[in-house]
Amino acid sequence: MTPVGVMRRRRRSVLFVPGANLRAIEKARGLPADVVILDIEDSVADGQKAQARRNAVEAISSGAFAAGEVLLRINPVGSLDFAADMEAARGAAGIVLPKVESVEHLAAAAPAGLPLWAMLETPRAVLQAGSIAAAAGHLPLAALIVGPNDLIRTTGISPGQDRQYLLPWLMQVVLAGKAFGLTVLDGVYNAFRDEAGFVRECAQAAQMGFDGKTLIHPSQVQPANDAFRPGASDIAWAKAVVAAFAAPDAAQSNVLSIDGAMVERLHLPMAEAILREAGQAMSLPDDLA
Repeated sequence: MTPVGVMRRRRRSVLFVPGANLRAIEKARGLPADVVILDIEDSVADGQKAQARRNAVEAISSGAFAAGEVLLRINPVGSLDFAADMEAARGAAGIVLPKVESVEHLAAAAPAGLPLWAMLETPRAVLQAGSIAAAAGHLPLAALIVGPNDLIRTTGISPGQDRQYLLPWLMQVVLAGKAFGLTVLDGVYNAFRDEAGFVRECAQAAQMGFDGKTLIHPSQVQPANDAFRPGASDIAWAKAVVAAFAAPDAAQSNVLSIDGAMVERLHLPMAEAILREAGQAMSLPDDLA
């Protein structure tokens, strides 16, 4: 759980659904994923891309998804499908842009006027994470997604136990995204039958500051939702902070000792956001906030 000062849209579980698979699209409509991404890039063979694009347009226009957002992952800037994909994305809640390595890549997709979710999947992308994230100041960038599979392939590394050799690069993207107020999402876990491993990786991602995880299978949705919601210790801390600053004798205090730790008033919005997300809202009266 990453404390935040403001309440943002939940993006804990972000499910990729192949645009060429009508059965998968129909199943995705009823899943409790926070976000569904209809994919017409990596999961679709070249000969199926036109049909997948049509399927995605029909699915988006018909709506009826339980997910709060339905986005379209298009093909990369410069690809033969890019222009048609951009046209197809018009009704989506946003565009997931793969293989982003520069601000120029983002700018190429910006004319659609839709929120952009940038996938950082290469060494160059990770090195440029700060400048890409900073583009949120003048482009409709909303999220960063790490692509570990391509990073592993292009660098030739072995990720090691618990992704130990990937962690510096993952944290670089988290830091860049957080610096500019973006949602930051961890990459997919390929072994979808390995529930224990998936839960462990979700817990690691939450501790690292990721807001959610991209998914490849419906069975991963609920574990991701569970991993990225406030835990019991988060809620207990948040309640203690709100209650402490609500006390009459704390009205003029900017720093309090709570459970043996010094807590500043600037932590109060974080605590309130945690409680709102947990459905246990508490807040200070306006004259004490």
